[in-house]
Amino acid sequence: MKRIIAAGLVLLTLVFFAAASASNAGTRDDPLITLSFLTGEYASSLKTGVENTLGSAADRAVSRLGDIYRKHSGYRFAPGFLPVSLPNGGTVTLPTGSSFILLAGSAELSVDKGTVINIAAGTRAASGEWLKLNQRYFCAENTIAQIKVRAASAGQIDGYYMLSAGKYAPPHPVFKDVFEDDWFFGAVNYVFDNGLFKGTDVDIFSPNVTMSRAMLVTVLHRLDEPQGAAGGGTRGRQIFTDVPDDEWYTPAVIWADNNRIVEGYGDGTFRPDDPPSREQMALIIYRYALYKGRNMSAPGTAFDAFPDKGEVSGYASDAMRWAVSQGVINGSDGKLLPQNSATRAQVAQIIWNYCRTL
Repeated sequence: MKRIIAAGLVLLTLVFFAAASASNAGTRDDPLITLSFLTGEYASSLKTGVENTLGSAADRAVSRLGDIYRKHSGYRFAPGFLPVSLPNGGTVTLPTGSSFILLAGSAELSVDKGTVINIAAGTRAASGEWLKLNQRYFCAENTIAQIKVRAASAGQIDGYYMLSAGKYAPPHPVFKDVFEDDWFFGAVNYVFDNGLFKGTDVDIFSPNVTMSRAMLVTVLHRLDEPQGAAGGGTRGRQIFTDVPDDEWYTPAVIWADNNRIVEGYGDGTFRPDDPPSREQMALIIYRYALYKGRNMSAPGTAFDAFPDKGEVSGYASDAMRWAVSQGVINGSDGKLLPQNSATRAQVAQIIWNYCRTL
């Protein structure tokens, strides 16, 4: 009897192993996977599959990037609302994903194809309509649009763009180093026409020269007393040891000191040739606006959006927040750069912003 039972068990065991060997490893029938299968056939096929999938995805991505690059060949790129000055008759071409904001002047929209959306109004902008000031026009998918300037204008561009006037645009009527397609052209026009800036030579503006403390207070003094008009702003005595009585900037320094627009250094000097940092410049303009009784509120969160806001010194934080919220300072390449100096072109733009908004 025992032999019969033993023979039966052997038979059942053989049937079980036969069934197991007939199923595939790793299937529902046999969830067990041998080590040799993992390190051999399975690992090899998995690696090949992953390589094929990733390779195919990479090829598609590279192809798409190539298409985008070829599509935007000849365009410039503005990483974040670049200020531009546009001459009468100029044209800005915008492709998909780009935006334009008209800040001053007059311009007409022309849509070659696709859809342009007025984001501020939440409506589709029609080809042939005139752009409204301070409203953002965005090019939707598969769109090519043109901004046709009908009067000297200023605006901001975000994304890819192409200007009709290239690097050989006509120079400024007075300054041979300022051209119509320079982003600061409108600002230079304004500050020169209103007697706020003069050239560094008869026909040279020197837009890339660093602004000095003496230059800055002189511009603000001219803004306070247009065209050198007589007034009480220059009364007072000279207290700075390094400011002579007969320099071109002396009256402006005395005026600025008397009205608490500037302060000297602890050693009694003014240091007229030193370039003010951007945060020092913001503080001086802030004090000037306070002296003039302008709007000193700082609404909105524009200041907080700058990644380097934490680099602004404590003494200048209120001034910088105010300047940004009022549109006086718009940053450079998406940053405040509070410790950097500013060029004559940048200060001209800031003064123009101040005059337009305040």
